[in-house]
Amino acid sequence: MPDWEAVRALFPALREWTYLNSATFGQLSTRTVGAIQEHFARRDCYACADFLSWFDDHDRLRAKIARLINAAPDDIAFFQNASSALAVLMHGIDWREGDQVLTFEHEFPNQIYAPLFPGLELVEAPPERFMESFTPRTRLAAISAVNYTTGYRAPLEEISAECRRRGVPLFVDGTQLCGALAFDFARLQPDMLAVNCYKWMLAPNGIAFAAVHPRLRPRLKPLAIGWRSHRGWRNVNNLWHGAPELKDSAEKYEGGMLPSALLYGLEASVDLMLELTPQAIEARVLGLAAQARALFPGALPYADSPIVAAPVEDAPALAARLREQRILVSARHGMLRVSTHFYNNADDLKRLAQAL
Repeated sequence: MPDWEAVRALFPALREWTYLNSATFGQLSTRTVGAIQEHFARRDCYACADFLSWFDDHDRLRAKIARLINAAPDDIAFFQNASSALAVLMHGIDWREGDQVLTFEHEFPNQIYAPLFPGLELVEAPPERFMESFTPRTRLAAISAVNYTTGYRAPLEEISAECRRRGVPLFVDGTQLCGALAFDFARLQPDMLAVNCYKWMLAPNGIAFAAVHPRLRPRLKPLAIGWRSHRGWRNVNNLWHGAPELKDSAEKYEGGMLPSALLYGLEASVDLMLELTPQAIEARVLGLAAQARALFPGALPYADSPIVAAPVEDAPALAARLREQRILVSARHGMLRVSTHFYNNADDLKRLAQAL
């Protein structure tokens, strides 16, 4: 078993706060901050003369993320956020009048705004009626792996199988799952998994990744075309002038320069997660979530989720009062939301119970 108290010591903010809010922001470890600082020191030392080697490092990160979610390195592309990855998919579908996008009721706004903004028909189904809500006009299913308000965890294996049977692409926002719970991309086979890394992945905001399935990549065009679109972009002394010849890998969706400092920070977080193992992290997170759920008699009964949600009277006021005691939780749609990560411990929950 990992030494969880030693792991906790890597996160300085936890010395001053009882932090139960990883579904909003994950905390940064000293390793993550150190990796970013090391990158800037390297820039000072080499004056960016070695910038091409940064991309080698980022390819190393692709491989590590692939290990973390059981994908292939070629499946991984870096984005600014999950909505940017969803935009690539939305613009890659040849929409026709009357087409539908299927999602859950009470979904995260990304999955609501993206279809409604261009005027598509959005079908918002309750979880128990999701499978029967497919129609011949369903052209995309776009869902969260874990609901940001309730903690409901989608039955991805069942949904993915139905999407493949119908030939409907499946977009999964894994922001509220990856980093907390194990994810098996090869087994579940969504067409695209997108993850904002500033929550459970414990990276700075401004970096996300997507895993794009090989069956989707040949027919999904990039939304951004830039100097890294051509497969020979590393030949910076003689960049290709002409129509770009795209790579087969998901890298083709990146287009231009990458936020290297953020990627080095993300790599340090991924290294920590691989050291701890996704299985040990999941057991730790779900164990702590069960302890948190026991504090609220009316908590929603999603025992397989890292998010604990309980309906309370005036949740924003209660969250504000807890914050005055340096206990951070969230209020979402009438729910008090508690989200424990592997760096939390029983003392955090004891302090929450006393404050409540």
